[in-house]
Amino acid sequence: MSKFLQFQCDLDTFIDELSLRVKQNNARVEELLKTEKKTYANFVKAMQSMEEELELFFTPLSHLNSVNNSDKTQEVYTQSLPIITEYGTKLSQNIDIYKSYKAILENEKETLNYEQKKVLELNIQHFELSGAHLDDKTKARLEEINIKKSELSNNFSQNLLDATNAYEYIITDEKDVEGIPVSDKESARFEDDGETKYKFTLQMPSYIAYMTYGKNRKIREALYKAYVSRAPENGKIIEEILSLKDEMSRLLGFKNYSEYSLASKMAKDEESVLSFLYNLLNNAKEQAKNELKELQAIAPQNLESFDTAFYAELLKKEQYDIDEEEYRPYFEQKSVVNGMFEFLNRLFGISFKKVQEKLWHEKALSYDVVLDGEVRARIYLDLEARESKRGGAWMHNWQAHSIDEKGDESLASAFVVCNFPPSSDTNPSLLRHDDVVTLFHEMGHTIHHVLSSVNENEVSGVNGVEWDAVEFPSQFLENFAYEPQVLKMFALHHETKEILPDAMIEKLVKSKNFLSAIGMLRQLEFSIFDFKLHAKVHTEDEVQSLLNEIRKETALITTPEYNKFQNGFAHIFGGGYAAGYYSYKWAEVLSADAFYSVVDEGIFNSQTAKKYLDIVLNGGGAKSMGILFKELMGRDANTDQLLRLNGIK
Repeated sequence: MSKFLQFQCDLDTFIDELSLRVKQNNARVEELLKTEKKTYANFVKAMQSMEEELELFFTPLSHLNSVNNSDKTQEVYTQSLPIITEYGTKLSQNIDIYKSYKAILENEKETLNYEQKKVLELNIQHFELSGAHLDDKTKARLEEINIKKSELSNNFSQNLLDATNAYEYIITDEKDVEGIPVSDKESARFEDDGETKYKFTLQMPSYIAYMTYGKNRKIREALYKAYVSRAPENGKIIEEILSLKDEMSRLLGFKNYSEYSLASKMAKDEESVLSFLYNLLNNAKEQAKNELKELQAIAPQNLESFDTAFYAELLKKEQYDIDEEEYRPYFEQKSVVNGMFEFLNRLFGISFKKVQEKLWHEKALSYDVVLDGEVRARIYLDLEARESKRGGAWMHNWQAHSIDEKGDESLASAFVVCNFPPSSDTNPSLLRHDDVVTLFHEMGHTIHHVLSSVNENEVSGVNGVEWDAVEFPSQFLENFAYEPQVLKMFALHHETKEILPDAMIEKLVKSKNFLSAIGMLRQLEFSIFDFKLHAKVHTEDEVQSLLNEIRKETALITTPEYNKFQNGFAHIFGGGYAAGYYSYKWAEVLSADAFYSVVDEGIFNSQTAKKYLDIVLNGGGAKSMGILFKELMGRDANTDQLLRLNGIK
């Protein structure tokens, strides 16, 4: 296999080739299982290589479907999903593979290195968490549960979407839209029988626009009430999901779903998670109360839940006087990218060399990543918004550094995708500071993946990293986007070349932690509720009672009785964060601690930064992030540094 693959995806032949590859892989599995004396070298390595080649073939299609979407990519992608899903399901339930992995680990435990042991341990755990080792009756029930859970999660999300789309609030009085930004106002504006009216909905941009800038309190309350009482039918769905998750966990040998969830995470046990969350809560609460007093002082009446965003915006303008538009000329996209490259060079000694190759779009660029004079990886940047591109920002890993069973080395590669304002021959792409933070965040994920020197594909780069630790490198890097000496490396006015003035930098840095303790309490409320909820089965009324109890500690403003937040908590009932919402804060503690160690050492003279490169970035997922963090810092993570990052004293 060559060190880098050429990006290509023939849509006309893709399904036929995918089907053929899957058929060949299935035959290869049967052939490998017949090996009499199975070893890591002749069985596990061959399985890894086979899986990797299929993944490398499939990734360009999923990438293309996200960044250069068309009817054709959608059609081919939709056709390919059942093929790849059926293949993956069959493989994960193959008891003979599971038994082979267990036997190899037992037979070769004295001679395997830690990377190889980790590959086997993760595979064995994956089989066991899917129940592959259990009797046929139990496996059949687990399959029924998984199908039903999937159906219920889909129903939960669909109910939420339908309720969101069904609501609208029509405004006819111009006074009621005064102060709303022009772009938001124009989006809401429509003509009806010659009369200008404004429609606000529960879609996030529309909802946030009125809750933040809308002066009419009664309208804010109406929108808020509609938003927090959406999809009441989801209450019964939650009951059923919780019951199924509890049954599944017990069948797999766990006392509840929270314990099951932690089996593949960095956190040791339920007590560790809850004590971590309550420690943050106790530390943030007093400052949150003071922040609320500041908010209350500028409000003419007692603050309600539907008032906070509006008065927060007024207070922010009063305290910081930040106009986002004033900053954008200083954050021209090319300057930011080049400055970020320079920053990474000074921090870690890595450099980026542009590569000329044909990619999926003319705005996409590729760079070789060079360390110690050697090309270590390749990254692909696709940063500008366009109609054919899915919204948001992400890092998508393609290749991982590895050495196959023949001894051939593959170097890592990854895609960095954002949706920044498009540039043209006459207009540059000018970013918001939030965009800069986003770019640093995704680059944090990227260098975590591509700078790994692990030789086993399944634990190289971001592969094998625990769910509650995977955001550590991205959050670590994004924090530098607020550091004055880093900002001055790229924040140049695109016309005058003037560096962003110190006064503007100071305002930007100070505004970062505006009402941060209140924000911390809100996230902790979600995290504690999620984790306690999955500790046992609850009825619909018990779910509400649990949330009410938690709110006594986390909500500084009494929440209205009609607020049924749980019915819209899609992260845990429609997504992958069940009993894992705490992960955001868990990873943030690691990132804040490592970040301040670098900052306190002077950033560019930091020994911690060099160790971070050698230990965390180099280490990939071959060791638990808890072990790597201890190697980095010489101790466990210090929660106080997260409080410091959020300006909580």
